[in-house]
Amino acid sequence: MTSLGEKKLSYAALVTPALLIYLAVMTFPTIFSVLLSLTNYNGGKVFGNPNVKFVGFNSYKWMFTEPTGNFYLSLKNNMLIVVISVFGQIPLGFVLAYLLNRKLIKGTGFFQTMIYLPNVISPIIIGILFKSFYLNSNSVYMEIVRFFKPGAEYTLYNQPMIPVLVVILWMYTGFYMIIFLANLQRIDTSIIEAARIDGASEGQIIARIILPALSGVIVTCAILAIAGSLRSFDLIYIMTEGGPAGRTRVLSLYMYLSAFQGSPNYPLANAISTVMVLISFILIVITRKVEKVFGGKE
Repeated sequence: MTSLGEKKLSYAALVTPALLIYLAVMTFPTIFSVLLSLTNYNGGKVFGNPNVKFVGFNSYKWMFTEPTGNFYLSLKNNMLIVVISVFGQIPLGFVLAYLLNRKLIKGTGFFQTMIYLPNVISPIIIGILFKSFYLNSNSVYMEIVRFFKPGAEYTLYNQPMIPVLVVILWMYTGFYMIIFLANLQRIDTSIIEAARIDGASEGQIIARIILPALSGVIVTCAILAIAGSLRSFDLIYIMTEGGPAGRTRVLSLYMYLSAFQGSPNYPLANAISTVMVLISFILIVITRKVEKVFGGKE
């Protein structure tokens, strides 16, 4: 019979390697990033800054008060992406999953594949594709516009986030469709059939049976959407590089440019990353609170 001490030793032997890897890969970089944001480190001797000093919250103060307002513009763009992700991708993904699950359209296999296809294509390729489609006066988009309105001028420079939001909506809706489709198939069809026999409409079945059963899935999707929205970098960097005039810049791109463009400002970049983590945490907590108040039980 195995003694209690041997069990504890076995658990420790199994858990310790994974714990050490987690501490090395996740915990240490996070703590180091926060500490670095409180210093004046800008690359050491190579960049003429050999003495590292603790300067407190100077980087955070600069980030919130700089005259150009880069942080607030980047935050605004990130919030637009969060909105289009949570209130665009998730509802649209649910609607498409419901249509496919109920077989209300023909060729469900074809449509399921086509809607999910953008998820297996590199964001770099998608960015290059839609850059040529949208973002210049001779683009495919403008050729279509001029076909219906000859002589039309390119106007997307005035609202440069619109093409980015359209592409983001198109790219990731299929991901949530697959999640909802998998979980819709878990719901007992006899409950839905019983409700239909009792005279429940399609809308009542969705509101009273399906959505409460999927409340946990919806929250999970919302958390994934929020986390993904705050990480948006590769697609926007390829499509616009934050332009024109920084109007499509997001927090991750602002962080990258602060660290690697021109004279590096690593404390500012790490301050931005810390604020991104805090914003993500706050949004996830709000999502959890909303689910507890309005959601059902899965």
